[in-house]
Amino acid sequence: MKRTRLDKIDKKILDILQNNGRITNVELARLVGISAPPCLRRVRALEESGYIQGYHAKLNSTALGYGVTVFAMVRLSSQAEKDLKDFESRLSKMSLVRECYMLAGEVDFILKIVAKSWDEYQDFLTNELTSAPNVTSVKSSLAMRSAKQLPGVPVD
Repeated sequence: MKRTRLDKIDKKILDILQNNGRITNVELARLVGISAPPCLRRVRALEESGYIQGYHAKLNSTALGYGVTVFAMVRLSSQAEKDLKDFESRLSKMSLVRECYMLAGEVDFILKIVAKSWDEYQDFLTNELTSAPNVTSVKSSLAMRSAKQLPGVPVD
């Protein structure tokens, strides 16, 4: 049951699930105004179609000891596709790197990195990130606080 177009109910399901992935199917069905069996079929179809890519729990980084968040702007010496893929592959193995975006402009990548301490970040920076092949520079910006963190995307 592949969906190419989303109707109002599909969009409402997506919006609710992105804000509360643990909601029961019965409650979800009630909120979108349909019965539970067709609601479950719609959720499964949205998963199969790739609109829903997974479910996760939002963890408290501070409670887990990760008190430092750094955004690192990385420049590479080569932007050849193989070099970009090699860098991305290397990053995928670095557990402190939580997000990575390739950018257009002066900087090639921006990374969101979490660490337990500034010393741990400096060790990571020196021994893993700046020593990686093809990395020419890294500029770090320490996050002071988070003003907004919303999951997903706006659903119209």
